[in-house]
Amino acid sequence: MGLNAHASAFAPPTASDGLTPVIGPTREALKAALKERGVAGFRADQIWKWVYQRGVTDFAEMSNLAKDLRAQMAAEFSITRPEIVQDQESVDGTRKWLLRMPDGQEVETVYIPEDDRGTLCVSSQVGCTLTCKFCHTGTQPLVRNLGPAEIVGQVMIARDALGDWPSGKEDRRLTNIVMMGMGEPLYNYENVADALRIVMDGDGIAWSKRRITLSTSGVVPQIRQCGAELNVNLAISLHAVTDELRDKIVPINKKYPIAELLRACREYPGVSNARRITFEYVMLKDVNDTPADARQLVRLLRGIPAKVNLIPFNPWPGAPYECSSAKTITAFGDIVAAAGYPAPVRATRGQDILAACGQLKSESQRERAAAKLKAIQAQRKAEAEAAAS
Repeated sequence: MGLNAHASAFAPPTASDGLTPVIGPTREALKAALKERGVAGFRADQIWKWVYQRGVTDFAEMSNLAKDLRAQMAAEFSITRPEIVQDQESVDGTRKWLLRMPDGQEVETVYIPEDDRGTLCVSSQVGCTLTCKFCHTGTQPLVRNLGPAEIVGQVMIARDALGDWPSGKEDRRLTNIVMMGMGEPLYNYENVADALRIVMDGDGIAWSKRRITLSTSGVVPQIRQCGAELNVNLAISLHAVTDELRDKIVPINKKYPIAELLRACREYPGVSNARRITFEYVMLKDVNDTPADARQLVRLLRGIPAKVNLIPFNPWPGAPYECSSAKTITAFGDIVAAAGYPAPVRATRGQDILAACGQLKSESQRERAAAKLKAIQAQRKAEAEAAAS
């Protein structure tokens, strides 16, 4: 399926409550919606700042708007966030929110606190289309893309919970965004791009592009588009050093093989030793973790300013792989680092709440699977009892 057909087939739903959303549309679209209702364009800039800079959730708080305009906005527009279904905190401080969208679909987003930063892992789709063999999210079929409001909404909910409003707050806890949650961001490029433009808008959330990282499994045409239009940091889910293996564990490689993927990386704008591309490499026991694999990885990356994140495989129920041993991971990393590429081992965070890398899967999918199994078991029991009588 082509990207245009994919975007159409899995498009997010439109608002069903009759209200025009403020969160999600571009500033120009918001101005147009207000103009249709006879409201001056400069009011859109004021509303934009209240919503994205101050984080307000009630039009009544917009004190520089006339009272009758606030009433009109409340009657015709909405500034609602996704619903928080579950808020879990790991023993290591990692926090995961299960969020429900207006149509009932659910996604997960994760906040990871560290000594020098706080990172939010944001989802871009309900489920995923790529079926990478080591990823729990990949076992959940793609339901639909998330819209800009649903993507930005994850950031806003995290800032609500962490007390990070207003945007210019110096001691904010959330400092970085990674598009590494559920889904493949570049298969939902237009919605992701609109959301990130809102996040980077200087009059709103005001995040620097250098604090935003987009991770892709290798949708080559949109890597180039992302570089030209957004130029955020790039991360590549590589995980294998031969097309033969990567075809198996990252199936998109059949469409965009390693050589083509790395060519797009070499051409990505602004790449330098000060702004490296991150290559993510999950360590799978006896699959991709030999010294020969490490040496081949070094050869593949030659000439690309890069760092390699070595990710210990995070198990999930029914996973077909095991994690490489600590000794194996260290030996692999030493070879890569000796060639001049930083190769840190990513610390596993939030594993006790299934918030670690590759573990995200919406609770609704888990519950539906469990309910289906329970219904099958009940039916079989009833059939057995009927046969016995």
